[in-house]
Amino acid sequence: MHILAVFSLLLLACYSQEAAITPTDLLFTPQHSYELDGFNRVVLQSPIRPITPTLTVKAVSTVVYRPRSRNALKRARLRSIRDAQCEHIEWDSIELLGPDVEDQHTLGQLARMAANAYSVSPGHKKKNWHKVDPQWNISFPYGWEDINDGFRGHVFFSPDNSTIVLSIKGTTLNGPTSHKDKFNDNLLFSCCCARVDFSWVFHQVCNCYAHSWRCDSTCLSEALIEESLFYTVGIDLIANLTELYPDANIWLVGHSLGGALASLLGTTFGLPAVAFESPGERLAAGRLHLPLPPPSNSTGLPMAPVTHVYHTADPIAQGTCTGVGSPCVAAGYALETRCHLGKTILYDTVGRLGWHVDVRTHRIADIITRVLDVEEEWEYGRKVPIAREEIDCTDCFKWEFGNFKDKSN
Repeated sequence: MHILAVFSLLLLACYSQEAAITPTDLLFTPQHSYELDGFNRVVLQSPIRPITPTLTVKAVSTVVYRPRSRNALKRARLRSIRDAQCEHIEWDSIELLGPDVEDQHTLGQLARMAANAYSVSPGHKKKNWHKVDPQWNISFPYGWEDINDGFRGHVFFSPDNSTIVLSIKGTTLNGPTSHKDKFNDNLLFSCCCARVDFSWVFHQVCNCYAHSWRCDSTCLSEALIEESLFYTVGIDLIANLTELYPDANIWLVGHSLGGALASLLGTTFGLPAVAFESPGERLAAGRLHLPLPPPSNSTGLPMAPVTHVYHTADPIAQGTCTGVGSPCVAAGYALETRCHLGKTILYDTVGRLGWHVDVRTHRIADIITRVLDVEEEWEYGRKVPIAREEIDCTDCFKWEFGNFKDKSN
């Protein structure tokens, strides 16, 4: 109930600030005409008088797939969980305005919103608050009421509330949410309950390990459904947000764990999501029993409305920060997955910029200031690499999954 109350206040806060917006601002609003440029991007124009082009977030016509009935989606998921049976889901193809992920400035703005999810307000920790374009200065924090609540971030609004960006906080290494953050990390992104080796027996987040690289699949699904609270909280949050703003375009962004949650929730609701430096979440989607959108004709992978953005020097996003000697394991994190939903924009910072693979490059500030803000041609003269699906990707190849704890077998 507290989430709905927060958004009621949020609604009032946004309306109270609309008077400060001038007609020359670049808005996502029906009273502005628009045309498509040569790259099929939306160019918004003021109906009152010509304006000087303003750097801001660009939108592009995007097709997403949404479940025709949320009740049917919920029923199918429960049937898969309880009875291990599949139920057909009807998906509707929806055309809407999504973020233009081919535009460098747009990615930079969304990355700043993802970074700002780590601070409660611009004045709280100014050095950690990244300035966004003036059109997106209307924001509201959520999840900060409970000091120990790990699911938190900000909601950013276009001046007319027609486009809303939900930014989800990622992992905090030190702080009141760090324990819950680590728990969700190890539950979502490890192969089997954060069982790295025999020495991790007291650090496991669930009791699904059988023996000899075997892991019980039923146990894993139950652990994620019953104990991984962040995804469940996110479902309620987006349900309230879509109820308050039924006609708005809602985008999701996040960094690291926040990016994975943005991806999972975007796939569930058919909302465009951009994830920065996220560990692979494709395996977690299966363990959460998420009914996935229809498969692509070319690759057979589900057409999730997600774009992942990361670089080759980050071992966490690539699923290589593993092994007993890795800094992730030394810090108590079993981040073993590497396969992502949707499409991936991969910046080759190792090959083109000479970076070394280093877990410290996982920071959101690095991809903002050292990648997205840099004028660099990455491939074929493009400032943004081509987004591609991660085909032929396998997670946890040395593990065997099955019903190993079923005593009836």
